[in-house]
Amino acid sequence: MRVLKGIDAARAVNEDIKSKLAGVGRSPKLAIVRIGERPDDISYERGILKKMDTLGIGAEVHTFPEDISNEDFQGAFKAINDDDKVDGILCFMPMPKQIDAGRIAETIDPHKDMDGISPVNQAKIYAGDDSGYAPCTAEAVITLLDHYDIDVTGKRVTVIGRSPVIGRPVSMMLMKKNATVTICHTRTKDVAEECRRADIIVAAAGVPKMVTADFVSQGAIAIDVGIHVDEDGNMCGDVDYEAVADRCEAITPVPGGVGSVTTSVLADHVKRSVFCQGSGPVTR
Repeated sequence: MRVLKGIDAARAVNEDIKSKLAGVGRSPKLAIVRIGERPDDISYERGILKKMDTLGIGAEVHTFPEDISNEDFQGAFKAINDDDKVDGILCFMPMPKQIDAGRIAETIDPHKDMDGISPVNQAKIYAGDDSGYAPCTAEAVITLLDHYDIDVTGKRVTVIGRSPVIGRPVSMMLMKKNATVTICHTRTKDVAEECRRADIIVAAAGVPKMVTADFVSQGAIAIDVGIHVDEDGNMCGDVDYEAVADRCEAITPVPGGVGSVTTSVLADHVKRSVFCQGSGPVTR
């Protein structure tokens, strides 16, 4: 059984970023947009700031009160979006109910859209066009598989979850790499049976330890996207690691798996944005 550690894949991405940015002559800038004080957002933000600092990327945080009006927020976001000194923007989702998040997705500059919320970038994912930005976590799954030379061509992949930030985009990206993909969701009659047919399981259901030994065929690969805190206060994923690991040919840990790659993918998007502002397609 191989443990697919995210730190190794992240390190390779980081080295490429530093190499490519060395000749830019300026520090790229990422704008982080956060409404409210959700602990998980703040924790993620802290990790982003640390990562950007180590890679020579500037990051500024724009925080707004939970009760900010839609009109005030839209105006503030426009100023950030129009700022020529900002290379990339990351908006924390979900936003409060009074905020028209759809309007934010529609108006964000696609070249600055670091987490793939723009309809332009989403369309590129579904068209198999690599010139756009995919959601960072979805791309982190692909980056990790590529780093460990896991060829998905012809493989049966079951994705648990159909969210627009993970399940759907990662399914499209896997199909582009010639995988045969099944998407499971809350209306799927027998998720365990669908998973048992899979060579690779991508667990992105948002349910702690949902994937048990009954879901996994001998020799399968388990990619765990979930991050939770269990009843004992320990971090865990959507996969019951202890129950499943012995059945797997390879498995990602939590923590230390897909999540470790996500911030590096975000930094890579900022790197790409530096070379594409106003110059056409986003290139890798």
